[in-house]
Amino acid sequence: MSATPNDPLHGVTLETMLTELQAHYGWDGLAQRVDVRCFKSEPSIKSSLTFLRRTPWARQKVEALFVQLRRRG
Repeated sequence: MSATPNDPLHGVTLETMLTELQAHYGWDGLAQRVDVRCFKSEPSIKSSLTFLRRTPWARQKVEALFVQLRRRG
């Protein structure tokens, strides 16, 4: 028997996070919360994933927003 990890991001892909956040906040809401161009100018999941995978500070902000959303329920 394995214990459930305490990490809220365990097993969640960046694409899943981004998809859930976009569905909840929309692109405009994401752009207000995480100030990056990929959420403002012609946003798409694919371009956002490319940017977030190459930009650790932006990815950390998206992950933190995702954890916050999940904790709210």
